[in-house]
Amino acid sequence: MATEPTTPILQLVDLHATAGGTEILHGVDLSVGKGEIHALLGPNGAGKSTLAGIIMGNPLYEVTSGSVLLNGQDITDWTPDVRAKAGVFLAFQYPEAIAGVSVVQFLRQAMAARTGVEDLSVLEVRFAMADWMEKLGMDSSFAERHLNDGFSGGEKKRNEILQMALLEPCFAVLDETDSGLDIDALRIVAKGVRTVRETHQDLGCLVITHYQKLMDELQPSHVHLLVDGEIVENGDMALAEKIAANGYEQWK
Repeated sequence: MATEPTTPILQLVDLHATAGGTEILHGVDLSVGKGEIHALLGPNGAGKSTLAGIIMGNPLYEVTSGSVLLNGQDITDWTPDVRAKAGVFLAFQYPEAIAGVSVVQFLRQAMAARTGVEDLSVLEVRFAMADWMEKLGMDSSFAERHLNDGFSGGEKKRNEILQMALLEPCFAVLDETDSGLDIDALRIVAKGVRTVRETHQDLGCLVITHYQKLMDELQPSHVHLLVDGEIVENGDMALAEKIAANGYEQWK
């Protein structure tokens, strides 16, 4: 007896989008299933970060046609906070620093919003943070530091992974999480992503990157090439290796 096809966690259907009146995405189709890691590659200016922003509902971008579906539900018109509560997570390329707000304070508010538990205790958050900071190899003093204030590039990215672990999203976009990291920091971040996925095995991920090293660490099951706002080829790690060896000239 044939099994019913499962609904993808995230689908982009014939997505057209503009920024400042200029069309950036020209009919993008993408489907990510439970537990899958997809990598999105492309040259600078291809529209990769635009696509990440649209998935998260960034108001700087306007969807002019097509749709964004989360677990089969159309979320195209949802605001970023509603998407986040529903389980969409974005790890930023350049995380913002917030002086005066500790990591534990920030995460308590974020976890309360995600779970709908307004009176989430600080102690409960601290226990959860301590557990995950140990798994991610983070010093316990990290919890008291102001959010991303004075953090190194690697610390900012590890903090994003900590947030992802504690918020338990169903779908995560990692927007050039490897940007600005040396090879040791990149491996630490990649290990963090793998550790989170061991606990949250249904988590779907879209990893936006320029670097083969991160893909070697994460081994995505699907690789997509975005050029001039269109996905021009789909494949697996063989496609990533071809791009790493020859660049993007073939598709321009």
